[in-house]
Amino acid sequence: MKALTRAAFLSIFSIAVGGVALLMAASLLAQPSPPGKSGPAPQQAQKLTASAIQIERPDPPENLLVPEDFRVSTYENVILQVAKTKKFQHVYRSGDRTAANVPDLVILHLIPQAFKKGSQKQREVTTISGSTSIKMKVQFTSRDGKILREKDLEGKVRFYGENLRATYDLAKKVATVVNDTF
Repeated sequence: MKALTRAAFLSIFSIAVGGVALLMAASLLAQPSPPGKSGPAPQQAQKLTASAIQIERPDPPENLLVPEDFRVSTYENVILQVAKTKKFQHVYRSGDRTAANVPDLVILHLIPQAFKKGSQKQREVTTISGSTSIKMKVQFTSRDGKILREKDLEGKVRFYGENLRATYDLAKKVATVVNDTF
């Protein structure tokens, strides 16, 4: 019988160690979760229903400076993305008087929490700086002001794209919350 060369011995040893590692990983994944943790958290127990939604314009607090173009872009993008979800028969803008007659109207409030204006040039030169982000609290309320759902969201543009792309990212996240809630 021939003696194994060093290269052959190392390759057989690495295959054996890899097999043991795979078996250990598989056995850890196959174990049941502890009694206190019963898997993933259940989603919202019951979805809300409404035939129409009215979207209010973002109104930042006095100590937060959000440029007007970002507020308008956020408002318009949210209207477009919520309409694309097709969860509501009507999507009303802020101040629309025809919304007053809708019995099960839900009002969407966009409350800016933080804003960081980045630089498109910096993003194109380096990927670690120049990002733009806008954080908003999204509130779904009934006509009488009762909060039905509230969530903090953040829109970002990190790499290529204009600064206003952060408002589009935020609007897509609002649409996801609408899909999950209604």
